[in-house]
This record gives sequence, structure tokens and C-alpha cells, in this order.
Amino acid sequence: MTSGGNGVIGLVVNPVAGLGGSVGLKGSDGADVQRAALAKGAEPRAGRRAAQAVATLLARRPGARLVTVAGAMGEDSARAAAVPYELAPSGVQDDDVSTAADTRAAVAALAGVDLLLFAGGDGTARDVLDAVRELGGQAPPVLGIPAGVKVYSGCFALSPATAGFVAADFLARPDSVEAEVVDLDEERYRRGLVSPRLYGSLRVPAGRAALSGRKAGSSDVAPATVEGIAREVAARLRPGARYVLGPGATTAAVGRELGLATTLLGVDVIEARAGGGADLVAADVTEGELFELVRGRETVIVLSVIGGQGFVLGRGNQQVSPRVLDEVLGDGSGDRLVVLATQQKLAGLGGRPLLADSGDQELDRKLAGHVRVITGYRESTIYRICAASEEFYG
Repeated sequence: MTSGGNGVIGLVVNPVAGLGGSVGLKGSDGADVQRAALAKGAEPRAGRRAAQAVATLLARRPGARLVTVAGAMGEDSARAAAVPYELAPSGVQDDDVSTAADTRAAVAALAGVDLLLFAGGDGTARDVLDAVRELGGQAPPVLGIPAGVKVYSGCFALSPATAGFVAADFLARPDSVEAEVVDLDEERYRRGLVSPRLYGSLRVPAGRAALSGRKAGSSDVAPATVEGIAREVAARLRPGARYVLGPGATTAAVGRELGLATTLLGVDVIEARAGGGADLVAADVTEGELFELVRGRETVIVLSVIGGQGFVLGRGNQQVSPRVLDEVLGDGSGDRLVVLATQQKLAGLGGRPLLADSGDQELDRKLAGHVRVITGYRESTIYRICAASEEFYG
């Protein structure tokens, strides 16, 4: 493949990436999980997010050539973005289901590009890493378009639009660095056991600020700090209001403080009682269930921050969808969106803002501004939040 002076970008899409997020399955690995997600009403989103990335890329660098593979693994996204593209023969089946072997075959078919974009999550990044190892010195740099339920690896751009911007800039300044690929055992993850494993590294465009970075753990945080945050949330409950508790150890501590059997990795709904305390309305809900539980009700959404990355929305809490956010927040977040984070976690961001990547860019822009972050008992701060797609290329 020759660039003709404008550069060649390859595109590979894992069409089932992120399928399990909105229906509370905590991942999308495995045919059984994918079938269960579809049965629960999940809608594929990886293709749409890939289309957003390539549309941004071609708008910024219209002379670039886009090369992809047939069907849902790339061609459908290029068509949806209404951009010119070329097909590379890969042997991949033209349908909506793909396997790890299909991803590896697609990467091999695009080995001659200047930069390879792939849409998926950490499992897809592992498959790309396997293919890159097989290609050896022929492998191009790669960049992930975040589309999975969990995106812990450092090889992903902050958002689909950011991926397009980074790719366009890379064609003008082709500098690269190494970024880590990590993943979780999804079966253990569904049982509440979070154990990221490092699988290797991929060569990605330089410019760390526009990449999500590897998720930082919170094992060094003193339990008393998290318990203090939970006590403060409990003290702020408004009788009759419903509270959506997102996934994470900090929000799970809120459930413990209230004596409720909430989940570590799911999204739960509680309702504050008059006189103190709360009742568990529903645990580990899907997006559809959550929407019905908050519709027409006074509701507060309580979310924690992903350490090292700063994400509040769009990573592991896809049940809190744009329509749920619209229903709860109305014209602005006000006191209906509360964020939980230790001072240590905020300090680890180095002044970078909190990030929203809900899947609706307009909604993310509406959320931009400042949000209250509870950092301990009787402790809170106001911290900046912005749309992930605009932090570095707004």
C-alpha cells in the first residue's frame, strides 16, 4: 500500500465489542455472553464509534486513504461515516459476528498501512497485540478507538473523535511510543474479582495526553478514606429521592454504610427513607431497567472516578446511558450528579480534568464545567469535568 503523500490508515472493528455493557454483563467476551447481551436488548456500538473516528480523521486530513476489510469489521463503519475507502482481502466473513481469529486476520491484511485504527476494548487490544507479534517488524503502529465495556489499556485514545484527531496528526508527525495492553479475566470480573494482567505493549502515536493511559489501581488507599466518603454520601441523602450507584469500590462502600446488598461492579438503585437510611430498589440493573426506575423521579447519579484515567462516564457504567442522563439531569448536572474520589486519586490526575464519554457528544458538552466531588467525610471539592472528545482537540 502506498500513501501517495497523504498517508494510509487501516481500520479494524470488533463489531461485538461493548455489547454487554448496557445490559450489565461487565464484558462481551465469548459467544454465550454476546448471545445473552443481544437477548437482553443490547445494541452494537463499536461500529458507530469507529465511524465517528474515521469521519473526524478524514475531515481533518481529507487526502488520507482509508483501507479496511469487508462488512461489520470495517466497511460498514466507513459507509456510515460517508468517507471514501478501499477494501483489503482478508478472508473475514461478511457478517455481524467476529472472533479473535478474524481480528488477527484483519490486522494481517492491513500490515502495510501507516497507522492501524482498531475499535474495541481490552480483549480486542489483546487480539491486535497477538497479530502484531506475528507480523514482527512489518507491523504498523496502532491506535485503539474505545468501544469496549472496560478500557483499561493505555493504547486507546480518550474518545472516538480524539482517535480521529490523533490519527490525522500522526500522518503529519509519525512519532510513536510504547503503550501497555492489560485485560481482566471476565469470569472473575463478573464475580467481583478485579485482577488486571499485563499482556505486553503496542507501538502507538506519541502524545500521551490524548491517550487514556493505563488504569491505576486503588489498593494503596486507606479504607478509612473510602469509608469517610461513604459516610458523607449517606449523610447527604434526601428522603424520597432515588440514588443511582455506579460500579466501583467507593460506591460499594456507600451500600455497606447503609447496610444494603449493593454490587461492586453493577449499577444499583436505592431510595432514601425519611428519618435516615435507604432501601435497595434494584441491584445490578440493565440500562432499560434503570431508565424505567428513574423516569419521573427525583434522582441523583453517584459515580466514582477511574484512577489514572479520570473517566466518570463511559467506562464500565454504560447502563448510565445518554437517555438516563437526560432524564435525571435535565438542562444541567446541578446537584443531581455527584462524583466520588479520594484526594489521592484526584492528585494522581495531575490537574487533568474528569472526563465524560457517554456516547453522545452533545450531552458530554452539556456536562462540561464543574462538578462536586466528595473526597471524605465533611470534605468535598469542585473539580473540572469535560467531554473526552474535546479535552485536547476542542
